[in-house]
Amino acid sequence: MDVVDLWIKSWTSDDLAGARKLLAPDVETEWNFDAPVDDEELLQVLHRIAAFADHITLVARTGAVDGAALIYDLAAPFGTARLVEFLGVENQKINEVRHVYDVTAIDRYFPDLYAN
Repeated sequence: MDVVDLWIKSWTSDDLAGARKLLAPDVETEWNFDAPVDDEELLQVLHRIAAFADHITLVARTGAVDGAALIYDLAAPFGTARLVEFLGVENQKINEVRHVYDVTAIDRYFPDLYAN
């Protein structure tokens, strides 16, 4: 199993310790929420999604030599939101994580997901 497969399996099953091990110490993180993000905040949000979602489905995966683009459906009790994730991989560690959320659906179906 490659690092991208392990990442998907780890965070979607709420295994934050496993996901954390896959991140490079200097991982770059970015998302389209109106809140700052670092690797710890990113993992906490992924934990909240995994804990609250009824199902997390990987809809599409496009691989590259240095990472992958992933599309997930996040099914919550009252509806589904979408997450697009871009991962950069170097030396079997994830060195970049970029998240693009359907913010309108996230605010509706996962209230206070990224509130501190």
